Amino acid sequence: YCYMVSGGELFDRIVEKGFYTEKDASTLIRQVLDAVNYLHRMGIVHRDLKPENLLYFNPQDESKIMISDFGLSKMEGSGDVMSTACGTPGYVAPEVLAQKPYSKAVDCWSIGVIAYILLCGYPPFYDENDSKLFEQILKADYEFDAPYWDDISDSAKDFIGSLMEKDPAKRFTCDLALRHPWISGDTALCKNIHESVSRQIKKNFAKSKWRQAFNATAVVRHMRRLQLGSSMGSSMDQSNPPTRTSQAQKPAPSQTTPCSLASAASSPAAAGAELNRPHPSAGPAPVLTETK
Repeated sequence: YCYMVSGGELFDRIVEKGFYTEKDASTLIRQVLDAVNYLHRMGIVHRDLKPENLLYFNPQDESKIMISDFGLSKMEGSGDVMSTACGTPGYVAPEVLAQKPYSKAVDCWSIGVIAYILLCGYPPFYDENDSKLFEQILKADYEFDAPYWDDISDSAKDFIGSLMEKDPAKRFTCDLALRHPWISGDTALCKNIHESVSRQIKKNFAKSKWRQAFNATAVVRHMRRLQLGSSMGSSMDQSNPPTRTSQAQKPAPSQTTPCSLASAASSPAAAGAELNRPHPSAGPAPVLTETK
C-alpha cells in the first residue's frame, strides 16, 4: 500500500522543535531500524536510505516515521548479485563504492550515517577533494569531532561504530542494532542538544541551489578518472595540467512515493543521487554534476 504523508521531512521537524535530545534521536533510529528490519525479512534492500527519504506520516508530534523512495530498492536472493554502484555517495557503504558484491548490510551502514547526522547535524565524511572524500568512505575514516560530540554519550558512539563498520561481515544487522543499549536500554542522554544540531543542519543541509541531482553512475566514472589521474600524474607536464569539465543540470522533479512499512517497489531503476560534502565549519559546498 502507498500512503499520502503530510508530516514533512525529518530535518525540518528537528529544526522546528525547541527541544531535542539523544533520546529523541534514539527513538527515531529505532523506528527506522524496525522498518528496515521488516524490509530485510521480506528480502528487500532499500539501497538509498538517507534523512531526505524519512518522512513523518502526519503533522502530529507523535507521528510515526515513513520510509520513502524505493526507486533503487532490490529483492535480495532473486538470483542477481547486487554490485551496482547506486545511492547517495555520502550514505553508501564502502563495499558499494569499491564496486564489490554487497548485501542488505549496506542499509545498516546508511542507518549508522543517519544516526551520526542526527546527533551532530553534519555528515561523517567531508572533504573538498573528491579523491580524499571517497578514500574516507572506503576506509570508514570518520571522527567524533569536538566540541560537537562532547555532550554525546559513549553508548551512542558505540552504536554508530557498530553500524559504520567497514567489514560488512562484522557490521551489526538491524536485529542486533535493535538490541543495543542505546536503542533498547536507557543509555541515550536526555540533555537538550537542539541548538547545536539544528544550527549544523541548517548550515549543511539547507535546500539550496547546491543540492542538485547527481547520477550514481557518474560517481563511479568520476572515481575511475580520479584513480587514473593519480597514476598518471607523475608523468604529466606540470605546466599543462589536465582540465576536467562538468555539465550542470537542474534537479529533476521529485518522484518520491511515500510508502508504508508493508510496501516496497523492487525495481532497481536508475535514480539520481546527491553528492554534497558539507563541513561542520562551512556551508554547503558546490557539487560536481555530470550527466550520463
